[in-house]
Amino acid sequence: MNKNNNRFNRIDEELKKEISNIIMYDIKDPNVTGMISVTRAKVTPDLKFAKVYVSIMNSKNLKQTLAGLKKSAPFVRSEIAKRINLRITPEIIFELDDSIEYGAKIDSILKEIMPNKPKETEEGE
Repeated sequence: MNKNNNRFNRIDEELKKEISNIIMYDIKDPNVTGMISVTRAKVTPDLKFAKVYVSIMNSKNLKQTLAGLKKSAPFVRSEIAKRINLRITPEIIFELDDSIEYGAKIDSILKEIMPNKPKETEEGE
């Protein structure tokens, strides 16, 4: 079981890397705008499907960009088939991952709180 798990992890990472390159350099859809990061890829045990989690920042229209990615999924799959040697090329399912935006929000809240913190400790010394 452990060998299989390692194999799936390697496939996940390879898919993540290749899909990121395909989105960055090969997709010419004008609806796909902004900075798109592939945060995670997860294949099913039968390698029929792969969920690809993407984070979209600085996009003109988030829903339109995600729809453009979903529309270009067959092209991405054909490119994956050319680049990665797998017996079955998984069907790509794009999902929105807002964890980077959530982390940025938490970071901004911490920055608002933290400048006040050091001043209080300096006055106390």
